[in-house]
Amino acid sequence: MSYLDESLAPGEAVLARFDLHWTARWRLALFLLLAIPTFGIALLAAGWEWLRLRAIEQGVTDRRVVRKTGIVSRHTTELRLASIETVDLRQTSLGRVLGYGDVVLTGRGETAMMFSRVADPLAVKRAIESAYADHVEAARVRGEAEAGA
Repeated sequence: MSYLDESLAPGEAVLARFDLHWTARWRLALFLLLAIPTFGIALLAAGWEWLRLRAIEQGVTDRRVVRKTGIVSRHTTELRLASIETVDLRQTSLGRVLGYGDVVLTGRGETAMMFSRVADPLAVKRAIESAYADHVEAARVRGEAEAGA
Protein backbone atom coordinates (compact mmCIF):
# COMPACT_ATOMS: atom_id res chain seq x y z
CA MET A 1 0.00 0.00 0.00
CA SER A 2 1.29 3.45 -0.88
CA TYR A 3 2.05 6.19 1.63
CA LEU A 4 -0.64 8.37 0.13
CA ASP A 5 -3.27 5.68 0.73
CA GLU A 6 -1.95 4.83 4.21
CA SER A 7 -1.98 8.45 5.38
CA LEU A 8 -5.58 9.25 4.45
CA ALA A 9 -7.75 10.60 7.26
CA PRO A 10 -11.27 9.20 7.67
CA GLY A 11 -13.41 10.52 4.84
CA GLU A 12 -10.41 11.79 2.85
CA ALA A 13 -9.99 10.70 -0.77
CA VAL A 14 -7.13 10.83 -3.27
CA LEU A 15 -8.10 13.06 -6.20
CA ALA A 16 -4.98 12.73 -8.37
CA ARG A 17 -1.49 11.22 -8.40
CA PHE A 18 1.34 12.95 -10.21
CA ASP A 19 3.84 10.89 -12.20
CA LEU A 20 7.41 11.81 -12.99
CA HIS A 21 8.20 12.49 -16.62
CA TRP A 22 10.36 9.94 -18.42
CA THR A 23 13.21 12.48 -18.57
CA ALA A 24 13.50 12.25 -14.77
CA ARG A 25 14.95 8.79 -15.34
CA TRP A 26 18.06 9.96 -17.23
CA ARG A 27 20.41 8.84 -14.42
CA LEU A 28 18.90 5.37 -14.48
CA ALA A 29 19.47 5.14 -18.24
CA LEU A 30 23.05 6.38 -17.84
CA PHE A 31 23.84 3.77 -15.17
CA LEU A 32 22.35 1.02 -17.32
CA LEU A 33 24.50 2.12 -20.27
CA LEU A 34 27.59 2.19 -18.03
CA ALA A 35 26.89 -1.35 -16.83
CA ILE A 36 28.41 -2.81 -20.00
CA PRO A 37 31.87 -1.15 -19.83
CA THR A 38 32.04 -1.48 -16.03
CA PHE A 39 31.21 -5.21 -16.11
CA GLY A 40 27.94 -4.73 -14.28
CA ILE A 41 29.22 -2.59 -11.38
CA ALA A 42 27.02 0.30 -12.52
CA LEU A 43 24.01 -2.01 -12.12
CA LEU A 44 24.19 -1.39 -8.37
CA ALA A 45 23.84 2.34 -8.96
CA ALA A 46 21.05 1.67 -11.48
CA GLY A 47 19.22 -0.46 -8.92
CA TRP A 48 19.50 2.27 -6.29
CA GLU A 49 18.27 4.92 -8.74
CA TRP A 50 15.33 2.70 -9.73
CA LEU A 51 14.37 2.28 -6.06
CA ARG A 52 14.75 6.03 -5.45
CA LEU A 53 12.43 6.87 -8.32
CA ARG A 54 9.85 4.27 -7.27
CA ALA A 55 9.81 5.72 -3.75
CA ILE A 56 8.62 9.13 -4.93
CA GLU A 57 4.89 9.66 -4.41
CA GLN A 58 3.09 12.85 -5.31
CA GLY A 59 -0.59 13.66 -5.28
CA VAL A 60 -3.51 15.71 -4.10
CA THR A 61 -6.39 14.67 -1.86
CA ASP A 62 -9.55 16.57 -1.08
CA ARG A 63 -7.74 18.09 1.94
CA ARG A 64 -4.01 18.37 1.17
CA VAL A 65 -1.18 18.14 -1.34
CA VAL A 66 1.45 15.45 -0.59
CA ARG A 67 5.01 14.70 -1.78
CA LYS A 68 6.87 11.73 -0.30
CA THR A 69 10.44 10.64 -1.02
CA GLY A 70 12.84 8.16 0.54
CA ILE A 71 13.71 4.49 0.30
CA VAL A 72 14.69 3.51 3.83
CA SER A 73 13.97 6.77 5.58
CA ARG A 74 10.94 8.83 4.62
CA HIS A 75 10.63 12.53 3.95
CA THR A 76 7.19 13.99 3.39
CA THR A 77 6.02 17.46 2.58
CA GLU A 78 2.32 18.12 2.99
CA LEU A 79 0.44 21.32 2.43
CA ARG A 80 -3.19 21.73 3.43
CA LEU A 81 -5.38 23.01 0.62
CA ALA A 82 -6.64 25.82 2.87
CA SER A 83 -3.09 27.18 3.25
CA ILE A 84 -2.18 27.35 -0.46
CA GLU A 85 -1.51 30.87 -1.70
CA THR A 86 -0.05 30.31 -5.18
CA VAL A 87 0.45 27.49 -7.66
CA ASP A 88 3.20 28.36 -10.14
CA LEU A 89 4.29 26.51 -13.26
CA ARG A 90 7.92 26.56 -14.38
CA GLN A 91 8.58 25.08 -17.78
CA THR A 92 11.60 25.51 -20.06
CA SER A 93 11.25 25.53 -23.84
CA LEU A 94 12.54 21.93 -23.95
CA GLY A 95 10.10 21.06 -21.17
CA ARG A 96 7.24 22.47 -23.23
CA VAL A 97 8.27 20.41 -26.26
CA LEU A 98 8.72 17.18 -24.25
CA GLY A 99 5.79 17.78 -21.88
CA TYR A 100 7.44 18.17 -18.46
CA GLY A 101 7.93 20.94 -15.94
CA ASP A 102 7.98 21.95 -12.29
CA VAL A 103 4.94 22.95 -10.28
CA VAL A 104 5.71 25.11 -7.24
CA LEU A 105 3.18 25.65 -4.45
CA THR A 106 3.56 28.44 -1.96
CA GLY A 107 1.69 28.34 1.31
CA ARG A 108 1.27 30.72 4.18
CA GLY A 109 4.51 31.82 5.74
CA GLU A 110 7.58 30.24 4.21
CA THR A 111 6.00 26.92 3.30
CA ALA A 112 6.87 25.86 -0.25
CA MET A 113 6.53 22.59 -2.12
CA MET A 114 7.92 21.68 -5.52
CA PHE A 115 6.95 18.87 -7.84
CA SER A 116 10.04 18.54 -10.03
CA ARG A 117 9.95 17.20 -13.57
CA VAL A 118 6.33 16.07 -13.50
CA ALA A 119 4.63 14.77 -16.61
CA ASP A 120 1.94 17.13 -17.92
CA PRO A 121 2.57 19.95 -15.42
CA LEU A 122 -0.44 21.91 -16.65
CA ALA A 123 -2.74 19.03 -15.66
CA VAL A 124 -1.00 18.87 -12.25
CA LYS A 125 -1.56 22.61 -11.75
CA ARG A 126 -5.19 22.23 -12.83
CA ALA A 127 -5.77 19.30 -10.45
CA ILE A 128 -4.38 21.24 -7.48
CA GLU A 129 -6.30 24.41 -8.34
CA SER A 130 -9.49 22.39 -8.84
CA ALA A 131 -9.07 20.64 -5.47
CA TYR A 132 -8.43 24.05 -3.86
CA ALA A 133 -11.54 25.58 -5.46
CA ASP A 134 -13.68 22.61 -4.37
CA HIS A 135 -12.29 22.91 -0.84
CA VAL A 136 -13.04 26.64 -0.66
CA GLU A 137 -16.55 26.10 -2.04
CA ALA A 138 -17.26 23.31 0.48
CA ALA A 139 -16.06 25.57 3.32
CA ARG A 140 -18.31 28.39 2.08
CA VAL A 141 -21.35 26.07 1.93
CA ARG A 142 -20.58 24.75 5.44
CA GLY A 143 -20.29 28.33 6.71
CA GLU A 144 -23.63 29.30 5.19
CA ALA A 145 -25.29 26.18 6.61
CA GLU A 146 -23.94 26.92 10.09
CA ALA A 147 -25.02 30.56 9.85
CA GLY A 148 -28.52 29.54 8.79
CA ALA A 149 -28.89 26.96 11.57
